[in-house]
Amino acid sequence: MSDTSERIHEASGLPAIQLPVCPVCERYCEDELHPIDALSESLHHIVRSNAATPEAEHLCRRCLELFTRAKRQIESHASVFEQNDFVLPTPLRMDADERFRGRGVTMAFLDSGFYAHPDLTQPKNRIVAYHSIFSSQGDETSLETNDVASWHGMMTSVVAAGDGGLVDGFYRGIASEADLVLVKIGRTGRISEAQIEEGLEWVLANAAKYHIKVVNISAGGDANESYLTNPLSQTVERCTRAGITVVCAVGNAGYVTGHPVLPPASAPSSIAVGGLDDQNSTDRARRGMYRSSYGPTIDGLQKPEVIAPGIWVAAPILPHTPTAAEAELCAKLEAASDEELSALIEQHRGIDKDIDEAIELRIPMLRQLITIKLREGNVINQHYKYVDGTSFAAPIVSSIVACMLEANPRLTPQRIKGILIDTAERVPDVEVDRQGWGVVNARRAVKLALQLG
Repeated sequence: MSDTSERIHEASGLPAIQLPVCPVCERYCEDELHPIDALSESLHHIVRSNAATPEAEHLCRRCLELFTRAKRQIESHASVFEQNDFVLPTPLRMDADERFRGRGVTMAFLDSGFYAHPDLTQPKNRIVAYHSIFSSQGDETSLETNDVASWHGMMTSVVAAGDGGLVDGFYRGIASEADLVLVKIGRTGRISEAQIEEGLEWVLANAAKYHIKVVNISAGGDANESYLTNPLSQTVERCTRAGITVVCAVGNAGYVTGHPVLPPASAPSSIAVGGLDDQNSTDRARRGMYRSSYGPTIDGLQKPEVIAPGIWVAAPILPHTPTAAEAELCAKLEAASDEELSALIEQHRGIDKDIDEAIELRIPMLRQLITIKLREGNVINQHYKYVDGTSFAAPIVSSIVACMLEANPRLTPQRIKGILIDTAERVPDVEVDRQGWGVVNARRAVKLALQLG
């Protein structure tokens, strides 16, 4: 029985139905529990390392399916796991329903800049439109521009909708088959509130043309201001009335004195997303908070409404950059035999100064340096790294929204927000102000969206 079902049952005044609780996920289950000791040795190890109760003897059908899926992915991508020190893919961490991948849904992203990453363009180009608010000023940047402004938007869009093609789909986004509209609203430095508003106005004007149903904004406004007087917040409200779900990063100032939630996240109808720190695990008992900003807002509204992973998020490295070259070199060295190391370093001189200078070191010291370089750069492999910030929690929620709309295209932004709240899971011992209604639950949200269809 879900938390929502329990509340409804209690409100009815009827006696509570006694259902068994799974000691692995600590949820009520309506089916028979399965003995853990009957599992294969490899599956037994995965379950034990993630069980909420260490002495658990049984698990529910849902957990059995989840960890069987995890085992299958680990085995099929053994080389990836060896190299990345077990950074989990987002769909697995969020227990996303594999049947739904955002098909037929167009998502818009507002960000500083973008790059046409292969995870979005191959084998099919799913970028249906690109717009720069600076085009009237002679802006000649394009989706092939890999400058300093391109990486953030490339990462947010791929986190949500990349197909993970560079590693056989392993690091795909939850909405890996959605279409995208990319709107450049920044250059270098901070993005202003006026720039966010201009980009959002363009989305509103072109929503019908490109069938835009979701917009992700991983940028914050200028000042703490009431939505009643703030133009950007008013534009968010207009988008919602037009049937566009607006998802916003809440910001990363949770450990700073004063942590206001700024527009557009402070707008009443937006879905403001805070950060979860799940410690790169499927174990619900390990869940804690990322350093997200939080409310209540100046208008007394609860923000964020929900949270999603804000750390340990797999994202692409911007291709054809020094960072990409360094990551590729370190990945090659990590995989090379001891006998190959010196020759590889010699062949790639000029890419990484530290590696160049270490060529004479003994092999154990050289191996240690390579490991340090990988860790310092948060490198998973030559194509991906792990990142943090609510900028990446928001697109995870946006991707779930796209799957909900695939399941039920008739959902309104208001209904989508309600479903996310109703199906979210509270993090124990964390104040409501910081987590809102809790961690988004991808599977339950899509399931409820289907039921409402």
